[in-house]
Amino acid sequence: MDFKLLKVDQDTRARAGVIKTDHGEIETPIFMPVGTAGTVKGVHQRELDEDVKAQIILGNTYHLYLRPKMEVLEKAGGLHKFMNWDKPILTDSGGYQVYSLSGRRKITEKGVTFKSHIDGSSHFFSPEYAMDVQRTIGADIIMAFDECTPYPCEYGYAKRSMEMTHRWLKRCCTRFDETEAKYGYNQTLFPIVQGSVYDDLRVKSAEFIASMDREGNAIGGLSVGEPAEDMYKHTDIVTNILPKDKPRYLMGVGTPINILETIALGIDMFDCVMPTRNARNGMLFTSEGFINIKNKKWAEDFSPIDPNGTSYVDSFYNKAYLRHLVISKEILGAQIASIHNLSFYVWLVKEARKHIIAGDFHPWKTEMVRKMATRL
Repeated sequence: MDFKLLKVDQDTRARAGVIKTDHGEIETPIFMPVGTAGTVKGVHQRELDEDVKAQIILGNTYHLYLRPKMEVLEKAGGLHKFMNWDKPILTDSGGYQVYSLSGRRKITEKGVTFKSHIDGSSHFFSPEYAMDVQRTIGADIIMAFDECTPYPCEYGYAKRSMEMTHRWLKRCCTRFDETEAKYGYNQTLFPIVQGSVYDDLRVKSAEFIASMDREGNAIGGLSVGEPAEDMYKHTDIVTNILPKDKPRYLMGVGTPINILETIALGIDMFDCVMPTRNARNGMLFTSEGFINIKNKKWAEDFSPIDPNGTSYVDSFYNKAYLRHLVISKEILGAQIASIHNLSFYVWLVKEARKHIIAGDFHPWKTEMVRKMATRL
């Protein structure tokens, strides 16, 4: 993987760059649609490519490991071929599921024992095995195995967890470096900064991750319930330490406002389930604000979903028709809404990139944040 930094905004730390992988280039800042189990819910791969214009998508190691299982993916030639997606893929390591499955797992220095949410069967992930599984999945960018601490989190626990995550990272790097990619193209390993909402822990973790000198770095343990101010504060702390010549990935973030504010702090990569999850519940994002399409006020509104055409569906479908589909629980309603929201997110980061390059990102961002807070 190669990263080229093209422009840094003069009034903020917003950056425009290009990540080159064996499956294609990624223009940053970038939003990655979440394809948890080898699918972005309700959206065809053709639509992701041609309509949403996604440049990279995310897969989930825990879910893919349990179903369809590694044997199937290896026989298929990896996730790219299995799902017929020839652009870049990033996989998380399963560490977030360690966090979310608190009642189904046991964490030790060796790794994590957990029970499947599907059938209750018991499984074990060590840092080494998390690397092996992601080698088999075959994503272009893979994540180190970490523990994502909850919020709130007591200081002592956050410190012990961070230190264990650092020890696990060394094991991940050793295993990654002593193995080879399986399908004829290169893979890249990103470490993950942890430390909860404690300044000194975030500094220590960022310094340690930077010292590992990998090709890119991620920030985890945020967007887990903490106030937005804490998210911004600790993103700011970490991006001041992580290398400027490598991409920075803020995991699991977030709302359009979160994305805009953290682009301004020097973040390059984002993922979140919000655009598709909210779409299925009738919440739509537009360039002028957000919409609850279920509201009666849209029942006879035949205007486009977004007047500025941030999605291709804006030229095909109107608010009244989409409302009808959503309240009727028609599958097409969820599909249209998902494509629209994903297209908006991709449009938003692409516009941010344009304004970074043009040199007027800060005033544009300020105005967009105001609009994104507006309920239409």
